[in-house]
Amino acid sequence: MKGKKMHNFKVGDRVEAIDDTVKGSVIEINASQITIETEDGFPLTFEPSALIKLSEKSGLQVSDYEVARIKQEKELPVKPRKKGGRPKERNAPKMEVDLHIHQLIASTRDMTKYDILNLQLDTAKRQLEFAIRKRIQRIVFIHGVGEGILKEELSYLFGRYEQVTYYDADYQKYGLGATEVYISQNP
Repeated sequence: MKGKKMHNFKVGDRVEAIDDTVKGSVIEINASQITIETEDGFPLTFEPSALIKLSEKSGLQVSDYEVARIKQEKELPVKPRKKGGRPKERNAPKMEVDLHIHQLIASTRDMTKYDILNLQLDTAKRQLEFAIRKRIQRIVFIHGVGEGILKEELSYLFGRYEQVTYYDADYQKYGLGATEVYISQNP
């Protein structure tokens, strides 16, 4: 399939990221990357395989990815619950969010430190609220060591949520550059 165009996106298409809660409109298409403007007004760059086009045929917008996921869930056999309730807390999977700027966008050209910090904080807030909605109990925010400004701002952000407690993440795995958040499920 060399030489064939593997995606069918065009400028103006409404798209959604597959592995993130990002929706927006295509504003630029390069050979191997697509830049979208998010609903919050941020330009983000993705590979075409990381995006799906949203159908706008009706007022209801559901992506093909969401439809496939729901169909798959409905086809799974229902397993009877075992006695003993929930799995042990220590075995619960953690969600990891890397806030290093090069993980969030392709280029920081024309961005001030203030813009970068705001993008990182918006991402952290969006992922935290996603975890709260999806009842994910533990999240690790990887912020790096640096000057400590992002870590301090994250502490302020997490302190605004009543059901959230936070502490330094596992030192052996993350060093001093990560904060783990625990979300109480009984508000």
